[in-house]
Amino acid sequence: MNRGPAAGAENRAALIKAAREIFAEQGVDAPLNAIAKRAGVGQGSLYRHFPTRGAIAGAAFDDAVAEIEQLVADGGTLADVLQLVQLQATNSTALIDVTLHNSGEARAANLQQRMEALIEATLPAGRAAGTVPDFFTADDVMLCIRLVASALTETSLDERTALVQRSWQLLGVRLPE
Repeated sequence: MNRGPAAGAENRAALIKAAREIFAEQGVDAPLNAIAKRAGVGQGSLYRHFPTRGAIAGAAFDDAVAEIEQLVADGGTLADVLQLVQLQATNSTALIDVTLHNSGEARAANLQQRMEALIEATLPAGRAAGTVPDFFTADDVMLCIRLVASALTETSLDERTALVQRSWQLLGVRLPE
């Protein structure tokens, strides 16, 4: 049953959820029709909301950053933020790759600024708790996230969790077990 424009917001949310799942399962080159199928919408709906691969990847990545923003708004710590980033990155390295290479400089800059603000807000308590070394700045934490995310893109799914844990350990970032 076609509900028309009334289903627009629902379809968009379903497409973003499906994109996160499909990119995680099938990688960067996953067919976009698989996203539409998983979301339960036609390809026309997909392209109406997201005209390019980069657009849907950017929206999915934006959704991931919104999850982190909500976590911080709910009182999440730097360790909580890094654990959620770890989970998101481990589950969807392809999403990171697609977003960074296809979403445009303005969107990538906006996402980075949002992440930096979240880290800046939680960094003092993170230092006090010993989550990160005292000398770390928000730029240092962002660099660590980029390094770990980059390493994940070349690691098989079953090895990612161990790689992330070891990477944080080597970088001097302490997360709860």
